[in-house]
Amino acid sequence: MIQLTDEPIDATRLLQRVSSPEAGAVVLFLGTTRQWTDQRETVALDYECYREMAEKKLSQLASAAQEKWEIIQSAIVHRLGRVDVGDVSVAIAVSAPHRQNAFEAGRWLIDTVKKEVPIWKKENWADGTSEWVHPHPASSPPGDTSQS
Repeated sequence: MIQLTDEPIDATRLLQRVSSPEAGAVVLFLGTTRQWTDQRETVALDYECYREMAEKKLSQLASAAQEKWEIIQSAIVHRLGRVDVGDVSVAIAVSAPHRQNAFEAGRWLIDTVKKEVPIWKKENWADGTSEWVHPHPASSPPGDTSQS
């Protein structure tokens, strides 16, 4: 299951989607918006993407994880739009016959999603400033002309 959503992420639903009688392990990762980053207070994050491109890349990563580890099912859900402090920005669930594969696949998926999927993150600071910080400095978010 791959999903980009403007709605809060339902972790229980995600776990149900990957659960299986063959699974001896189900791993869930929730990436949440933290309040402090390097001495700066965050009030919210904004996420933007080119949906078709991001969905294609997420599907490729899910398939790659399936080939690399013995897993039963995986699910990746990423929020778009405004995500407040404490809310879930990204969720990854993996089921596998054995815990090592579930943990390794889950960790690889979140690390690779953050590096390779064209989803841009803007930090909104308590002092009223904001900064695009993801995925790469050379990559501009939709509508941003500051690096042109």
